[in-house]
Amino acid sequence: MLSELPRPTVAWSEDGEWVAAGGAVATVTAEGKDRFETVQRAGEALFAERTVEPTLPSAARPRLFGGFAFHERDTATGEATWKGFPDAEFVLPAVLLVETGSDTWLVTSATGPEAPTRADARLDRWTDRVGALEPRPREARPGIVSRTYTPGKAGWDGQIGAAIERIERGALRKVVLAQSLTVELPERLSVPTAYGRLTETYPDCFRFLVAPEDGATFFGATPERLVSRDGRAVRTEALAGSTGRGDTPEEDEWLADELRASVKDSHEHDLVVEAIKGQLAPFATSVSTGDRTVRRLATVQHLQTPITADLAEDDHVLSLVEALHPTPAVGGLPPDAALETIKETEAFDRGWYASPVGWFDAAGNGTFAVAIRSAVARGDRATLFAGNGIVADSDHDREWDEVQLKYRPILDTLE
Repeated sequence: MLSELPRPTVAWSEDGEWVAAGGAVATVTAEGKDRFETVQRAGEALFAERTVEPTLPSAARPRLFGGFAFHERDTATGEATWKGFPDAEFVLPAVLLVETGSDTWLVTSATGPEAPTRADARLDRWTDRVGALEPRPREARPGIVSRTYTPGKAGWDGQIGAAIERIERGALRKVVLAQSLTVELPERLSVPTAYGRLTETYPDCFRFLVAPEDGATFFGATPERLVSRDGRAVRTEALAGSTGRGDTPEEDEWLADELRASVKDSHEHDLVVEAIKGQLAPFATSVSTGDRTVRRLATVQHLQTPITADLAEDDHVLSLVEALHPTPAVGGLPPDAALETIKETEAFDRGWYASPVGWFDAAGNGTFAVAIRSAVARGDRATLFAGNGIVADSDHDREWDEVQLKYRPILDTLE
């Protein structure tokens, strides 16, 4: 279905819901530090002009899908990689296909004085097209011709050393440093096929795909929820501290026990939990944490703590997104010092990597994930991203090995 949809194209999967959307009857973009507020206001104005069929379930009602850049736009680097991705972009899809359990909804939208007639005509066309679709053989994984790390091992060690020096001087408590891996492929990548493989391998993760009208395609499968808002109920989680998966159940459990006992990983995780609670506190009447567990994914295990809050007011989900981004799991502490370190240290522009991606609706509800375990692809090239939290006792070689684990979700779709 994804390959049939026009650009801009969006795909989103969470908690048993699968969304594919194409075309745009409206697009909201923003630049700079005020991008969250700008998108919120533009979205509210857009929804105020729309009428919605009252019988539609909440999952099939109009939503704006998109995301934000990690930093405000950096025009000095990353132009080729992130061409077509502004600091923020959200689309109201022309065609929206939603699957929720046993229900499937096809929803169309239109604008202008004859919007209902145009939407009905579009619905008829797409009903016929969807009905005529037949399963296609899945394309083989393309394989990888070459790999280029930015930075390489020597540069990575130098970045970690410089970060540890700042931590030891007291300027930082933690900073997340990232690396990119650019792979050349023997042929053009079918991103919908790669996205389908992610959906099969990581069914309990948030899967996302964003393809602007003119640009590359950003996609991934992230285990990290930034925030969900449903009325005054808020859900998020701390996800920090990592290890690999074992080849046997016994080795798997041994690695999980080692992760639980790790002073370094527990310290890093505690920093994230306390920071998220502090970021939510100004909005909430109460903030609660659940039990810490080990989250097992196909190639990696993480420490995870669920966090919930009750809002004091009807704050929009984008207000919460702005307050929480970036979490210490992808930024660091203190936030300003960590972000400055990232800008000064990293050898590439993060673009939308580790940024908030997701959706919001007319009621201010929505869900956003942190866009890790991700890549941006164009033609026969893809650039993958991964990062690690650096604290005072971080080991250079261990951090390198851990970052390589985090490329596996995307690499496994390619080779």
